[in-house]
Amino acid sequence: MNKKTVLFFIMATFFISSCVTVNIYFPAAAVQKAADVIVEDIRGIEKNPERQKDKKPDKESRFIQEIKSLALGTSVAYAQIDIEVSTPAIRALKESLKLRFTVLKPYYEMGAIGENNKGLIEIRDISGLNLRQKAEINRLVEQENNDRNGLYEEILKANKFGREMLSEIQRIFANSWRDKSLSNWWIQKDDSEWVRKK
Repeated sequence: MNKKTVLFFIMATFFISSCVTVNIYFPAAAVQKAADVIVEDIRGIEKNPERQKDKKPDKESRFIQEIKSLALGTSVAYAQIDIEVSTPAIRALKESLKLRFTVLKPYYEMGAIGENNKGLIEIRDISGLNLRQKAEINRLVEQENNDRNGLYEEILKANKFGREMLSEIQRIFANSWRDKSLSNWWIQKDDSEWVRKK
């Protein structure tokens, strides 16, 4: 074998052993984090202090990561996707939801409405309401759900997610709405059972 052939095989071996596969996936964790921030903002909830802290990287895990980066063989890299949630349309919907929340809050506290498992609100029990309140709650629920559906659609559009991801966006936001609900508010669990939040 001549030197050129040997050099070619060495280079080919090195190239093959350092291949990286890039997977683009639906970033559920990033969407959940964005949903939490949006719901906290709409409901005026104090931001999670742990989220504000910069965690110092663990020296050992950083060392191990460096060693792994030197290892030969195929590795998988995931494309990091930043979730876009600050388009003009999204900001307008968030502001509308935020303004309406102050009017909806007493109805949550009365048990008249609750958070369902699809990221929307539902009327639960309006038996104790007068005629004016019943008309108001019907109007508010319709407006709220229209804005929430609009928000989910705009997030799909802003992030170029396919329509097939709409139910996943709704599920993720349902988690945030229920998680950020106050004690004694009605929430619908994933199995469709309605409970008072503890």
